[in-house]
Amino acid sequence: MARVSARTSDQVTARTGDIEKAAEVLRAGGLVALPTETVYGLGADAENPGAVKRIFEVKGRPPSHPLIVHIADAAQLDDWVRTVPEPARLLAEHFWPGPLTLVLQRGPRVPLEATGGLETVAVRVPDHPDALALLSAFGGGVTAPSANRFGSVSPTTADDVRAELGDAVDFVLDGGACQVGVESTIVDATGETPVILRPGGVTREALEEVLGRPLAVPESSPVRVPGQHPSHYAPNARVVLVDPDRLIAEAEEAQRRGHRVGLFLPAAHTGTPVTAHAVVEVPASLPAYARELYGFLRELDRRGCDLILAALPAEEGLGLAIANRLRRAAGPRSTA
Repeated sequence: MARVSARTSDQVTARTGDIEKAAEVLRAGGLVALPTETVYGLGADAENPGAVKRIFEVKGRPPSHPLIVHIADAAQLDDWVRTVPEPARLLAEHFWPGPLTLVLQRGPRVPLEATGGLETVAVRVPDHPDALALLSAFGGGVTAPSANRFGSVSPTTADDVRAELGDAVDFVLDGGACQVGVESTIVDATGETPVILRPGGVTREALEEVLGRPLAVPESSPVRVPGQHPSHYAPNARVVLVDPDRLIAEAEEAQRRGHRVGLFLPAAHTGTPVTAHAVVEVPASLPAYARELYGFLRELDRRGCDLILAALPAEEGLGLAIANRLRRAAGPRSTA
């Protein structure tokens, strides 16, 4: 049995020359992989329909799946949307820069190619010095879904991007490891009653405290946003969710049946001997777990696991986002 260690999680600052080079690539209609606090994004000029279309081609992403427009400052929000309801303004003031995406009515600057044909647009201000420097140097908005093939594990290092997309990306801006590690929280803020469409790096509890009201987290929504596909964030290995009390027994039984089992061992069982191909000792800290989640999934693939067993964390704080990602990773996969 091999124990899987957390990867190096240092954030670094890109050189000024690299920022300028990335901005030049965007102006020329190219694709730039850029670091954010959540995951690496595959960026293009948000106002260039041809460049935006290329994102979908490289990722293999259905064109009906909208993208997030990244901007440099909350003061720019009105430039990209038609109206900003008061709750949306309040959330932007409190959480930007940060891992929060607001869905609002599309402004005329945003091409329909970036919104999947919708009259709404998802917008956020990332909290990473290199992303902000690039957005300022470029001088416009950047559409940037995660820099990976559609449905697979999101990248949290520049090496992840290079390994998966290779030469399909014109420039990779290396800003070190992502510090949040799961995608942004997406909030439908088109009306006076915001709704969480995707849990993420800003917790429900933090949003509710600012708004002074409870927020719904529906299992499905008529508003299309990133991360809603039944199978998403998925490694090559099949992911199965198991009750925590049965996790070790299920892992050992699957290993006996010939599977190469990767086990997410809960913090309460750290150090427990387990018969498995590889074991991830889940951090007791939810922020640490979120930061390392995708790296753990990629490492279990690299070690040849064909089955990954995990238990869901308590769905409080960042546990809600982690549970969402594990459910999607374990979702039904297309056999086409």
